[in-house]
Amino acid sequence: MAGRQRRPASQAARLMQAASALAVLLLVMVAGWLHASGRWPFEPNPGPPPVFTTPPPGLGRPVVYVGPATALATLETLPVRGRAPKTGYDRSAFGQAWLDADANGCDTRNDILRRDLDKAVLVAATPCQVASGTLKDPYTGSDIHFTRGADTSGAVQIDHVVALGNAWQTGAQQLTDVQRQSLANEPLNLLAVDGPANQEKSDGDAATWLPPNKRFRCQYVARQVSVKAAYRLWVTPAEKAAMARVLGTCPGEKTLPSGFKGGP
Repeated sequence: MAGRQRRPASQAARLMQAASALAVLLLVMVAGWLHASGRWPFEPNPGPPPVFTTPPPGLGRPVVYVGPATALATLETLPVRGRAPKTGYDRSAFGQAWLDADANGCDTRNDILRRDLDKAVLVAATPCQVASGTLKDPYTGSDIHFTRGADTSGAVQIDHVVALGNAWQTGAQQLTDVQRQSLANEPLNLLAVDGPANQEKSDGDAATWLPPNKRFRCQYVARQVSVKAAYRLWVTPAEKAAMARVLGTCPGEKTLPSGFKGGP
């Protein structure tokens, strides 16, 4: 009613309001102190950068060997640039598909199948060709039975973790023919994976595609960083930001060494 006086707030309500205001003030003061002292926003300590050593040139060697470090620290060593034009890209620029780059007598595809499949069975009377096995697919987390054959082999494909098209646009054009052949056959850059997932990824980088299996994303990005460091490739700004977001959830994730033997 117009003439009726408003009741004063109760003492308990006034105390509650005062306590809320004080809590907000304290929160602002603490946040300001943390920010001024460099303690906030909270960023993980990536640790020291890796040590790089350069091997003699040749097929079956990376451009550089990357010493132990976290993937976050190694990411910070990668140049950041825009994507170069794809002009002139062709798979043949990376040499014949599935060479015997490590000179072990077997082609790279079968090397990776033997490495990644459980209970791999070889084709009778051959030292290399994989006839069957079971893949615990890192990209989807599912189990896939592999059987060699024109209509069945595609269920399991060998993925270039750093796609060759992406590599071409982030520095591989500047590599020698032999270095590109090594990159295309580098065990570090190859995984046996679910065929449809590999097709979906295509030439995508970390900014446009990540494995559906979220538990594998840290390992996946760490492997991409490891490959890019070993072959002196760069990352785009969006790619680096996506990599940093993933690795921020697992700051202790380590890089991986080249899969070619002979490293330090």
